[in-house]
Amino acid sequence: MPLAATAQATPSATSLIADYISVNGNNTIIASGNVEVLHGTTLMRAQRIQYTEDGQLLVIEGPIYLVDGEDTVFIADSATLSKDLTNGVMRSARLVLNQQLQIAAAEINRVDGRFVELTKTTASSCEVCAKNPVPLWQIRAKRIIHDQEERQLYFEGAQFQVLNVPVMYFPRLRLPDPSVKRSTGFLTPKFRNTDRLGNGIKAPYFIAIGDSRDLTLEPYLTSTGAKSLSARYRQAFKNGMVQVEGALSHDNLVTEDIRGYLFANGNFDIGRDFELTFDLERVTDRAYLADYGLPTKDRLDSEISIARTKPVEHVDAGLIYFESLRTNEENELIPTVVASANYHKRYHPEWIGGQANLKFEGLGYLRQSNNDIAGRDVIRATAFADWNTSHRFSNGMIGAMSAYGAVDFYHVFQDSTFSNSITRPHGAASVELRWPFEKISGRANHMIEPIVQLVYAASSGPSVPNEDATQIDFDEGNLFAFSRFPGADQVEYGPSLNTGITYTRRDIAGWSASVTMGRIFSPQDFGQFGSLTGLNSRKSDWVFAAQAETAWGLQLANRMLFDDRLEFAKNELRLSINTDRLQLTSGYIWIEADPSQSLPDDTSEFSLSSSYEFRPDWYASTSWNYDFTASRASKSGIGLQYRNECVTIDLSVARSYSSSTSTDPSTDIGLSVGLNGFGGGSKKTKNRRNCTG
Repeated sequence: MPLAATAQATPSATSLIADYISVNGNNTIIASGNVEVLHGTTLMRAQRIQYTEDGQLLVIEGPIYLVDGEDTVFIADSATLSKDLTNGVMRSARLVLNQQLQIAAAEINRVDGRFVELTKTTASSCEVCAKNPVPLWQIRAKRIIHDQEERQLYFEGAQFQVLNVPVMYFPRLRLPDPSVKRSTGFLTPKFRNTDRLGNGIKAPYFIAIGDSRDLTLEPYLTSTGAKSLSARYRQAFKNGMVQVEGALSHDNLVTEDIRGYLFANGNFDIGRDFELTFDLERVTDRAYLADYGLPTKDRLDSEISIARTKPVEHVDAGLIYFESLRTNEENELIPTVVASANYHKRYHPEWIGGQANLKFEGLGYLRQSNNDIAGRDVIRATAFADWNTSHRFSNGMIGAMSAYGAVDFYHVFQDSTFSNSITRPHGAASVELRWPFEKISGRANHMIEPIVQLVYAASSGPSVPNEDATQIDFDEGNLFAFSRFPGADQVEYGPSLNTGITYTRRDIAGWSASVTMGRIFSPQDFGQFGSLTGLNSRKSDWVFAAQAETAWGLQLANRMLFDDRLEFAKNELRLSINTDRLQLTSGYIWIEADPSQSLPDDTSEFSLSSSYEFRPDWYASTSWNYDFTASRASKSGIGLQYRNECVTIDLSVARSYSSSTSTDPSTDIGLSVGLNGFGGGSKKTKNRRNCTG
C-alpha cells in the first residue's frame, strides 16, 4: 500500500497508520515507517509492526513510544503486545509517570491494562543525561509493580541511593505515583533544633479517610526527652468544612506534666443564604506555641458567628471569647466575652436621590473581674441612618452632601464613674467640593484634585465608656470622615473644615505616582484627642501620603503626620518588590510616645522579609525585625532552599528574642528533605537542569 496508508475497522477497534502497510502470503499485516497504532486513549508510535498470523499480537520494533492516557508514557527498544496494547512485554524499556518519575527496566510486562510489572529497575525523578550522568537520588529494585487503577508503586528488594552511594535498603516499599494528590503514608520528615528543646525529628503520617476526610499524625521526639504528638483532622461536607488540629506534649520546660494546644475552625451553609462560621483557640500556657514552632499569637480568640450578605442587605451575629497570652495583660481586666449583632440595609430613595443606609447594632462586653471600674461590663445598642449624594457640575466640579443621625443606648455595670443607663443621640452633616484638573501629555496623564469639606456636628454629648476607640490613627483614609475615632464608642464633636489636595501621575511606560496632603481646621479644641494624635488643636497636623508603583513590580508608600515646625508624630515607609526572582517587603515606622494611647515609649521599628532566586533552583530568604528604641532585634531569620525536578531541600534558622508572650530568647533551626516525583508532594518546577550535549 502507498505512503500514509491506513487500515481501520470499527470505531472500537484498533487503528493503524503507517508509511507502508503490506500483507504477505500468510495474510500477516506488516506496517513500517512512522507507524502509529491507536486504541481508545492509547497511542503507540514505532518503526515497524508485524501482526501474528492469528492477528491477536503485535511484534514491534523500536524505538517505541507508547502513551497511555495523560500521565503514562512507555519507551522501549522492542515489544510484543496484544492488539489492544493492554497486555504484553516491552524490552529495554522505560516508564515515565506524570512527566516526573522515570523508571528504567530490563523488561516491562503489561497485564490487562492495569498492572505494569518492571524487572531490574532504576527509579528516579532526576534528569539524567550526558551532562548529568548520575542522578542525585535513585531507587534500584529487583521488581516494581505499578497499579494504574490504584495509582500505587510496589517495590521489591529496593535500595535507596544518593549519588550512586547506597543509603538504605527496603525489602518491600509502597509509594504513590506522581498523579496521586492524597494517599496514606509518611510525609517528608522534618529535623528541628532549638535552644529550649534540643535536637528533634518530626515524622508526619498522613491517613486518607475517603475522598472527603483525612487525618495527619505527627510524633515529635527531641534529645532533651521532650515527647509530642500532634494531629490534624479535616473533613469536607456538601455544605461546609471543618478542621481540627492540636497536640499533647511532655517536656521539662514547665512544671505541668502535659502541655498542648487545640485549634479548630469551620464554616457551613445552613440555608437561606446564611453561613455559620466558628473557630476555637486554646493553649495550656503562654510559651507553648513558640516552643514547638507553631504560629505564635499573643491573643487567642474563639468565635462562633452567623451571617448573611445580599446585594443591599447584611445581617450577622456572633460571640467571641478572648484570652490574652501577653505577659503585661491580666485576662480578668480585659473584655474576654464579646457578643454582637448587626443589621445593615442599603436604599436608593427616588424622592431625594443618592444612597441611604439603615443600621442596627448591638454589642456587649464582659470582664471576669467583679471589681468596680476595673471589672466594667457594657451593653450597647445603636440605631443609625445616613444619606449621601453627589453631583458633577458642567465646569467639572464634583459636589457631595452627606448626613447621618444615630442614637446609642448604653447599660453599664460595675463602674461607678458612669450612670447605669446612658442615652447618647448624635449626628453630623457635611458639604464637600472637589475640582479635578487633568492634563494629558504625550507620555503621561496628570491630575490635580483639591478637596474641601465642611462638617457640622454637635459640640458636646454625654460621656460613655470607651472600649473600641482607644487607638487613633489619623491619615489620608479618615481625613474626610465624620470622625477620626476607629470605633463607635467615641464620636467627634464640633464643626470642622477638612481640606486636602491630591496629585496623580500615570506614565505611558506603566508606572504611576500619587501624593495626598491635607489638614483639618476647627473653631476650637474640644479636648477629645491626646496631645500626640495630631488632632488636639484648632489646626491639625499635616497628613501626607505618597505612593509610587512601577510596571516591573516596585511599590513604595510613605505616610507622615507632622506639624508646622516639621516635627513628626508619625512616619511610616513601606517598600515592596515583586518580580519573577525577587519578592521583598520592607518597612520602617516611627510613632512618638503617647501615654494617652497606651504608648509609653517611642516606636521605631524596621522590618524586612525577602525571597530571592539567586541561581536556578536556589532560593534564599531573610526576615528581620529591629527595634531601634530597645536597640535590639525582635526577631530574625534566614532560609536556604534548593528545589529542582527531583528534590526539595529546606534549611532555616530563626532567632526570636523576648516578646509579649515570652522573656526567653530562642534559636530554631529546621531542615527538611523531600523527594519530588511521588504523590501529592510532587512538583513540576519551572527549572529543569539543562541536559544538552
